[in-house]
Amino acid sequence: MHHPRRVSLRGHGYFKRLGPGIVTGAADDDPSGIGTYSQVGAAQGLSLLWMAPFLLPLAVGVQESTARLGLVTGKGLGTLIRERFPRWVLIGAVVLLASANTLNIAADLASMGAAVRLLAPVPAGVGVVVFAVMMAAAEVIVPYHRYSRVLRWFALSLVAYVLVLAVVNVDWSKVAARTFVPRFHFDAANMIALTAIAGTTISPYLFFWQASEEVEERDDGPTTPVDRPHLVAMRVDVWTGMFSGVVAMFAIMCTAAVTLGASGPVNIGTAEQAAKALEPLAGSFAKVLFSLGIIGLGLLAVPVLAGSTAYAVAEAFHWNEGLSRRMKDARGFYSVIIGSMVIGLSLVGFGVNPIRALYLSAIFNGVTAPPLILLIVILARSRGVLGEFRSGRVSLVATSIAGIAMTIFPVVALLKS
Repeated sequence: MHHPRRVSLRGHGYFKRLGPGIVTGAADDDPSGIGTYSQVGAAQGLSLLWMAPFLLPLAVGVQESTARLGLVTGKGLGTLIRERFPRWVLIGAVVLLASANTLNIAADLASMGAAVRLLAPVPAGVGVVVFAVMMAAAEVIVPYHRYSRVLRWFALSLVAYVLVLAVVNVDWSKVAARTFVPRFHFDAANMIALTAIAGTTISPYLFFWQASEEVEERDDGPTTPVDRPHLVAMRVDVWTGMFSGVVAMFAIMCTAAVTLGASGPVNIGTAEQAAKALEPLAGSFAKVLFSLGIIGLGLLAVPVLAGSTAYAVAEAFHWNEGLSRRMKDARGFYSVIIGSMVIGLSLVGFGVNPIRALYLSAIFNGVTAPPLILLIVILARSRGVLGEFRSGRVSLVATSIAGIAMTIFPVVALLKS
């Protein structure tokens, strides 16, 4: 059974009917994404812009597969892994996800604290604690669907990176060449950059979140059986979300390359350096614009990170789960959310460089994603799981290439280092 809101692709209010896909796309451009894309653009110039068109169909393939699993079965990814694979596979998947998510939460919180310092002389530690407490409380008390509708507007700050390209001198012929004609360099630094880009675009937390939100995204009214039009609507939802995320990725990398990296490779070490990419558009307000983007998207993405861990753990242990439930009805689920925030917060206390932490978390996501993608491929092609609605060959190829590419990048980086 499926919620009726997204059945039709036509008519007034179409964008209101978009579901988990558009939220997932917005959460994909979290502070880790902004930091990683900025770092790669400043250090590598335009040379890796080809990753945008390369990753788009791969990201869509993976997210479409996870959405299909949740939509057709009415079960989260963790539940399906528990039912179809040995216990050690389930535990391994949950550990990989929880590890990557916790590191990502820590990096995002650290960057949000650094962003606050650009706006006011507030100690970064104070800002980090306030954000962590606020997000944990909001996720427990306020339905995330309502919370996310407000925070999606912060994603508009990403438009600033597109607008910068309209006011600076850009060699568009060179941009087009670097975008559609890949140039491969197999040195360690380049392969690490590819791992980071792929890891922050095709992230493990998005897999579990997408499937679980497909299960939760139901109206209070009567539901209708899943059929082909439902799958088409879901696919458009996923394409819309991931397309918006990859366009933002392209804009940030290109902006950083033509501003921060205009005079040669630059390694971004602070939030202030990263904010300078927006100076051609915003001038002295660049820090404000950058900070609002980091804070707003962090407020959107960190609950997704903590929530995806909670879904996975709850499904692994067969606990009550769901952001639509009250705390007293899903104590274990919400305890994992709060615990994820607390552990992420404690990691910030080690004094890591916020921008560096964002890049490292993206690399870690890139390393942990391939085993999870393999499980998704097996489940999505299983007739026993999806019956007549199992993934087709195009989706299979895209998802498989994503897993293979994300395995090759870190392996080659390790061999070349």
